[in-house]
Amino acid sequence: MPLWTLRGLAQGIATTRWPDGSGGDDGQQGGYGMPRIGAEQCLDDCRACAEACPTKAIRLDTRGHLAELDYGRCIACQLCVEACPAGTLQSGHEWAFGVRERADLRWSLDTDTPPAQALASRIESSFRGSLHIRHVDAGSCNGCESELQALGNPFYNLHRLGIFFTPSPRAADLLLVTGMVTAAMREPLQATWEAMPEPRRVLACGTCAVCGGVSADTYASGHGLEGVLPVDVWLPGCPPNPAAIIDALLLLLERKPQRIHGGRVHAP
Repeated sequence: MPLWTLRGLAQGIATTRWPDGSGGDDGQQGGYGMPRIGAEQCLDDCRACAEACPTKAIRLDTRGHLAELDYGRCIACQLCVEACPAGTLQSGHEWAFGVRERADLRWSLDTDTPPAQALASRIESSFRGSLHIRHVDAGSCNGCESELQALGNPFYNLHRLGIFFTPSPRAADLLLVTGMVTAAMREPLQATWEAMPEPRRVLACGTCAVCGGVSADTYASGHGLEGVLPVDVWLPGCPPNPAAIIDALLLLLERKPQRIHGGRVHAP
């Protein structure tokens, strides 16, 4: 008998209990998430963070101070954190950035958007018991696909949540899109969407699907799903980890509340 089989039998069930409220491990302990905004003030005429950002996610005011951080464009590379001399941008461990509205991914110094009092009942009751997903790679580097593949392993075991992938768009409730939506993939993506029966939903998975990522607006690539398909949940990350994808799927199903409002984390 192989050694890994003996080890598995000795350890017993390996599937995490997360996101069950009774406890469990989401598998992301110790990993970096999106950068967070510290309490320190920016230095005058310091543009180090904006110059280091490869996706232009940071906007500065006339003094050179941080004015806006678009988490929808952020790839969590930590370059802005390393470049910031004042500690305004700091390493964070928050990775579940799924939102219903694209605007909720934009942090601004001038606004502090409060969380909604209750989720709108937008999801049909037929989705609550089970959800079938058709995935389309619309120009990804395969980083997101690697994380999607991990959803089927024994640890995350996506099927236990009543969520399944299907090869046919005609059997799908949700279109999960990864990649920047290249010119070559725009027509197949639209055809997949049109083949899905009503009601149908869309999840933009990964920063490329949200805004185009580091290769946005080149001769062959687009700027993500904005203006292409009606998106129900936006999930940035490069790539988003398996737990973040599960969190976004449960947000879509209204089985978890949205925690990000105006680019700020609010406790549920």
